[in-house]
Amino acid sequence: MNRRLLQAACAAIGAGAVLGLSAGCEAVKVVAEGVAAVGEATGTVSHEQAQAIAKTGTALGSALEQLTPENEYWIGRSVTATILGSYKPYDRADLSRYVNQLGQSLALFSSRPETFGGYHFLVLDSDEVNAFAGPGGLVTVTRGMLRLCRTEDALAAVLAHEIGHIEHKHGLRAIKKSRWTGAFTTMVVEAGKSLGGADLAEAVTAFEGSIGDISQTLMNSGYGRASEREADAAAVRILSAAGYNPSALTDMLGEMAKGYKPGGLGFSKTHPDPAVRVAEVKAMLATPSPVAPPPARQQRFAAAMRGV
Repeated sequence: MNRRLLQAACAAIGAGAVLGLSAGCEAVKVVAEGVAAVGEATGTVSHEQAQAIAKTGTALGSALEQLTPENEYWIGRSVTATILGSYKPYDRADLSRYVNQLGQSLALFSSRPETFGGYHFLVLDSDEVNAFAGPGGLVTVTRGMLRLCRTEDALAAVLAHEIGHIEHKHGLRAIKKSRWTGAFTTMVVEAGKSLGGADLAEAVTAFEGSIGDISQTLMNSGYGRASEREADAAAVRILSAAGYNPSALTDMLGEMAKGYKPGGLGFSKTHPDPAVRVAEVKAMLATPSPVAPPPARQQRFAAAMRGV
């Protein structure tokens, strides 16, 4: 099989995969079967080679099927386990309990108050300013991020934003995209078992090089500006419904902007410029901010944060 034909076949199946993301996995199977049939009819590929193309096209289509809540839960556990390979949990049971109680309370006011495995919040023992929202309801936040919070409303803003990511299934979207890439690589490898040849080996190497670890992608690349905007909008809604000051989100973003360095570490690596997000969030605050929080709220926050 010459290089041009291989590229054309891959492009056709790749186009089908993109179509499958919006029109369903059946479209991918149809395109793959079409490429196989044409190749066999013209004598470009053998019957066995055509079967390999059709088989892997079917596998690719299956990878695009909707993941179940249980799938999401187990994927989220794997992602969080990877995060814990780089960050240790902070050994403060009272702080973990407080953050979990606050996070669980906020989750009740989201449009997705329940997940398969429930929401779980964990403090990471790191000075880095960051937070991660794993699929299915697993949220981790660093001590460095907690130190930027001056009030419980500010901490609630951080957690509500991460809940917003889970609400919109941003992590699942990223993982599904990576699963598609992995399935496409499998397709080429499977075809390579039958087709062979230097041209195909070169293509396989190129596709294999594009595959990265899902968790590393989430930790290094972030969700993107559009997803951050969606999570901010969800946070404003959740905070308002739960009785917290939604303006606390702009206060937190202002604090984060002071340490923002494009291409730096922590949130600077995974998030867009907080200063830009401040303007967008302010446009979402259509109603006046609520009255000052009750003293008891700040007292419990101060007690939990002691020593952080």
